[in-house]
Amino acid sequence: MQSLRCSPASSVRACATRSRAGTVQVRALFGLFGKAKDAMGAAGSSSKGWTPGTGAEPKKVSPAGFDVTPMTKEAREAAARELPKMAQYVCMEHGTERAFTGATVNGYPHDNKQRGTYVCAVGDLPLFHSDTKFNSGTGWPSFFAPIDKNHIVEVTDMSIPYMPRVEVLCARSGAHLGHVFDDGPAPTGKRYCINAAALKFVPEGEPLTDETK
Repeated sequence: MQSLRCSPASSVRACATRSRAGTVQVRALFGLFGKAKDAMGAAGSSSKGWTPGTGAEPKKVSPAGFDVTPMTKEAREAAARELPKMAQYVCMEHGTERAFTGATVNGYPHDNKQRGTYVCAVGDLPLFHSDTKFNSGTGWPSFFAPIDKNHIVEVTDMSIPYMPRVEVLCARSGAHLGHVFDDGPAPTGKRYCINAAALKFVPEGEPLTDETK
């Protein structure tokens, strides 16, 4: 995800490449308001920092008390098959929803203001609480901290040339969530810019699934 505030002027970058004949070709790289696969430049992200489990490893529990044992490849794929197409694209293909259009897999808008917990669309691991959600103006759900650092994996993402970013994955399922930037509010200074389609919202007072405990 681009470390930019949304504006039409900042969403397009021109990059020049010199051909073998010496001529200069200029290509427009569309960002925030381009095609979904190009938005935030996430189309080429890859979860090299996450490996599926074997099903034989000991159960790993986070300090928050949730199961963060990596899912097996088969379990991950089975869970993803139940998701809407956009969620499959985001979580499994490292795609990006268009700004200001996203919704969680259970229908809550990207700018949802209700209190509750955001869990991963693949495997239901709790990721963020509404208390850490803020309006970044980017059009994607933004949080300044995860529920537990052990619930996410941060991976260097070089999918945009000369623009290294940090990709955020679900520790349990390896699902692509979004990216994290160092331009967030206090107390962390972080902005976890997350695709709504990678999340499911559980309103406050409703139980979290037992699957992740």
